[in-house]
Amino acid sequence: MKIIDLRTMRGPSYWSVKHYRLIVCKVDLQEFAGEWSNTIDGFAERLTALLPEIGQPHTEGRPTSKQLAKHPPLTQEQLADGEPLGHVIQHVALELQRQAGMPVFWGKSYPAREEGVEYVVFSYQEERAGRYAAQAAVELVEALCKGEEFTLKLVIDELHDIREEEFFGPSTWSIVAEAASRNIPYIQLKNSSIIQLGYGVNQRRIWATTTNLTSHAGVEVAGNKNRTKAMLEDGGVPVPRGTTVYSEDGLRDAIEELGFPIVTKPLDGNHGKGATIRIMNWEDAVEGLKFAKEYSRAVIVEQFVEGDDHRLLVVNGKLIAAARRTPAAVVGDGQLTVQQLIDKVNEDPRRGVGHEKVLTSIKADQHTLDILKGQELSLESVLPAGQTLYLKSTANISTGGTATDVTDLVAPYNVLLAERVAGIVGLDICGIDMLTSDIAIPLNETRGAVIEVNAAPGFRMHIAPTDGLPRNVAAPVIDMLFPAGAATRIPIIAITGTNGKTTTTRLIAHLVASIGYKVGFTTTDGIYIQGVQLQKGDCTGGQSAEFVLRDPTVNYAVLETARGGMLRSGLGFHTCDIAVVTNVAADHLGMRDIYTVEEMAAVKGVLPRTVRKNGWAVLNADDDLVYEMGRNLDCKVAYFSMNEHNPRIQEHVE
Repeated sequence: MKIIDLRTMRGPSYWSVKHYRLIVCKVDLQEFAGEWSNTIDGFAERLTALLPEIGQPHTEGRPTSKQLAKHPPLTQEQLADGEPLGHVIQHVALELQRQAGMPVFWGKSYPAREEGVEYVVFSYQEERAGRYAAQAAVELVEALCKGEEFTLKLVIDELHDIREEEFFGPSTWSIVAEAASRNIPYIQLKNSSIIQLGYGVNQRRIWATTTNLTSHAGVEVAGNKNRTKAMLEDGGVPVPRGTTVYSEDGLRDAIEELGFPIVTKPLDGNHGKGATIRIMNWEDAVEGLKFAKEYSRAVIVEQFVEGDDHRLLVVNGKLIAAARRTPAAVVGDGQLTVQQLIDKVNEDPRRGVGHEKVLTSIKADQHTLDILKGQELSLESVLPAGQTLYLKSTANISTGGTATDVTDLVAPYNVLLAERVAGIVGLDICGIDMLTSDIAIPLNETRGAVIEVNAAPGFRMHIAPTDGLPRNVAAPVIDMLFPAGAATRIPIIAITGTNGKTTTTRLIAHLVASIGYKVGFTTTDGIYIQGVQLQKGDCTGGQSAEFVLRDPTVNYAVLETARGGMLRSGLGFHTCDIAVVTNVAADHLGMRDIYTVEEMAAVKGVLPRTVRKNGWAVLNADDDLVYEMGRNLDCKVAYFSMNEHNPRIQEHVE
């Protein structure tokens, strides 16, 4: 078997207007042309033995019963009754992605014109993962057809790695998903983790949980713990006593002043990196100093404050959520070793690799080994029944910690304190770390303290706490970026057809500009922003459309949209306000597997199907194929004709 063509759709396309992110591949079945799953001895048994989940109802991602009915699992009974190999490859490609933590379900397959060749179309979450899954699915099915071994773990591990490298991360994704739920478009800027929300002049940007509104000065203050502490102390906020050291001599002086227990952490660190808490002796203090200096030349030495670790999240000056965090830990049973207890904890289906799931799997890294050594333990030690062993010195979720929502328990004094801290530091989105024995009691009464202020705080502990009520902390972020009534899009007019596209595009762009709009438009000869040509060449594909929609000066887009770009990667937008189809003629047939004028009409007919409900599809009533596009559209339809007596026009007007 061999993939002879592979394309990545990133918007509405010939294969689906509703499912934007699709892998489209042509597979030459070669020696297995004409074979089905039931004509190859033992194929069904080998496939379900290797991928038993492929025949089970999908639970990951919680698809609806309607989705399950439309896209049922591929059961052994179906395989035994007979399924085309292209259909099997489609299901395998989807299942491989699901096993790597990417919940994708939609797909289809059908024969190509060439004998023994199948089109396989399926959804992807991450583009690189989808393309890899396509190749792996073909290789897996071919191996099973030949009765050969296939190492599934290597494929899943690679897909896991791709997901971790490419996926937004839970915090960013929560904001993007909230924006999408409000019909706000988003674009991931090329070669970066920056996400654009909205189009043109109405765009906002996020990078993790920082925004284009985030103060650079606030980020700088939060990144320097000494400066943060000084500002908070001046503002009457309880903070631990401490100092900054650069050497063991400085460490010795700090301990003489503060006494034990102490905490060491890098001056410029974040997310708990390089921090060691509850240090009780000189030897551990030296180790803590060395650990912190891996991240910063300067090391903060502070008095250790008793209490539980709490994270309070403030967005736009208001406390949104609070969580009590607990470091990664195991509880002994008198039988299992520490490593076996870790493995048992990691069996929790909520735990996964990196940010794949609600919780992160616990890893016994060097920091863990140092903690064990300090307690005269090892990974092979057996803990007494009921004994809790903390495996990390900090309570970060990313290192296997857990979180309990306590938002409704926070004392009014502590609410005000958190909101004041965010204001003092100057952050629009701010994570405040408090140590206190009881968050329901004012901090000044528990002798607790604010120990850290974080720019770009993680949201995972709030949107999916281990215990307690999940909080939609992304909603206040979108409310801040796009206050009620704020525009998020710009008008889009898209033009397609065989002839007259460029002329029509230029005329419309000129008319729109003449009434005061700042227009960006694309044509076969380039991209123009406010009348200035910024790129030359054929710019009628999805990337060129995105170029215009990314431009922060544009408030109106006019986009020539050719069939080549639609077949190569889909449209560069999901919806438009007006779609114009000039005509469909027998041109470019035979290219990219479009052989008939009817198939060409189906390609160009994608555009009017993307018009929003109150928008307009402007169609040529003189062209039979274009006229037929007006049927079953959800938008308004306007027809044009070179013949003022065209009966279709007269009927439509009546």
